[in-house]
Amino acid sequence: MTKRGRLFIVLLVLVVSGLFLFPTVNWYFAVPQETKDLATGSKEQIKEYARGLATQELQELKGFSVTENLPEAYDYLIGVAKDSYKSRGMDTPSGSWTVEDVMKAYTSEEGLFDAIEDFYRSDLLDSKDDGNSVLQLGLDLSGGMSVLLEADREAYAEKVGRDISDAEVSEKVKEDMEILNNRIDQFGVTEPDIRLQGSDQILVEVPGAADPERINSYLMGKGSLTFQIVDQEASQEVQQYVAANPAEQFTASGEIKQHDFLEAGKLVAGYFVDDDYGIDELQRFVVLDEEVGLDGIHIMEATTGSNPITGNPTVNFQLDDDGGEIFYKFTTNHQNDTMAVVMDGKVKAMATISEPIRSSVQITGFSSDEAASLAVVLKTAALPIELNVVNQQAVGASLGEDSVSSGLNAIALGFLLVIIFMAIYYRRAGLVADLALLLNLVLMLSVLSAFNLTLTLTSIAGLILTVGMAVDANVIIFERIKEEYRLGKSAEASVKAGFQKAFWTIMDANITTFIAALVLSQLGSGSVAGFANTLAVGIVSSMFTALFVSRLIFDFAIEQLGASKLHIDWRL
Repeated sequence: MTKRGRLFIVLLVLVVSGLFLFPTVNWYFAVPQETKDLATGSKEQIKEYARGLATQELQELKGFSVTENLPEAYDYLIGVAKDSYKSRGMDTPSGSWTVEDVMKAYTSEEGLFDAIEDFYRSDLLDSKDDGNSVLQLGLDLSGGMSVLLEADREAYAEKVGRDISDAEVSEKVKEDMEILNNRIDQFGVTEPDIRLQGSDQILVEVPGAADPERINSYLMGKGSLTFQIVDQEASQEVQQYVAANPAEQFTASGEIKQHDFLEAGKLVAGYFVDDDYGIDELQRFVVLDEEVGLDGIHIMEATTGSNPITGNPTVNFQLDDDGGEIFYKFTTNHQNDTMAVVMDGKVKAMATISEPIRSSVQITGFSSDEAASLAVVLKTAALPIELNVVNQQAVGASLGEDSVSSGLNAIALGFLLVIIFMAIYYRRAGLVADLALLLNLVLMLSVLSAFNLTLTLTSIAGLILTVGMAVDANVIIFERIKEEYRLGKSAEASVKAGFQKAFWTIMDANITTFIAALVLSQLGSGSVAGFANTLAVGIVSSMFTALFVSRLIFDFAIEQLGASKLHIDWRL
């Protein structure tokens, strides 16, 4: 490969690494702490905050004189106001915008309120997405969330129709642990700690921000999915009844009320859709046949897609042989009836059965996030025994701020000493190695950030070990070059021979370590897997910087800058 081609590859890698690393750097060093605290809260908290600010700012706007120029803090309203003027065929103000100009853009006070709320909602939800897509810090470095789950004995006993023993519950809980581990692996999270607590409880600790939605996306509630028939006449009857009797919608505990006037075998459920915050919002009540037409346990494989006509997200899944027969009979007997897709007790979609369906099923009515989450749940199966959240709370960093600070200082000092040693012992060639080391660190962090991995103290140990291995590769190369140079060869010939003779030595050593890292990554869990992932990424990046980048710098210095001597030994 020509030097121009190699330079292009290096520059391309640097640009891609910068793009991968930018969100993490921006999140930890540029985003204000107040914004991070708000963004890592629940969606309900974001909703309350955005509506509170909208209420406050609307009152402030109404308090200004209508002829007063719009304060700079409200400039974000001008863009939406211009669109409103254009859509209504009105001329936009030519000079400075006044408070009256902005208010004219909205047909009602409610429209202005919605515009203000939308600004803050979009900003915080975007920040929330940014926070979930950066390099996360582990429980030992920054804390996270701790969730205690307990087996629902009563629900399981009702499901199987008999009393259950403690041993049976314990066995089912262990199966739940395996499924939760599989779900979390599907989401790409590497560092959560899942362990048994007693005989019927599971403790899940997930590092990162104290974000309940993020935790729930891993646990996915009960993960149940059923198909049931909708009774349209009874649904209308319930809707009319609750409209006339608003106090009869819910029980004292907040659950949907089951009305006495319904026939036996009928069940009232809620039809929910996502609001602008991604929160389930009850739209209306739906009466279902209590009999389940198909249970999600018959689903073998699930994928996400999009409807070719509407573009809406879809969930496509295949049923096993038994499930295919059950669903075919069910859809045959209920042609032209309305079928509801019920997820965790909530009606998420409804459709009319136009023809019998056997094994390949497609359902819609979900947001893209819901569809992806549902597919993960279906791929990893429903939980053998349902789990209830007993306790959910934020946990602090296990190492403590002083311990983390001491560890990071030790790492920085060690890295600095390596750089100084290489620069003194190998002179200018040592500076080339130092540049390769810095680039190696950037590449590693960018890859970890791109895959949204979790950085713990053991992961940092993997980083430092890789730095040492990268130095080792440079030392082998430099010593080979020195041997050739002492034989009287030219600088160009020494560099070429040195890299060629060191290539397979470095490759053999790194490939064996890479294989060990892959085995650890697949068989290990928690901090062991985190260490292995970091080590594997570091091996690849260190070989690239030592064999590719360093060689390019040497060739550039000799051929382009005309260097005829090598400064590669402190004694020369």
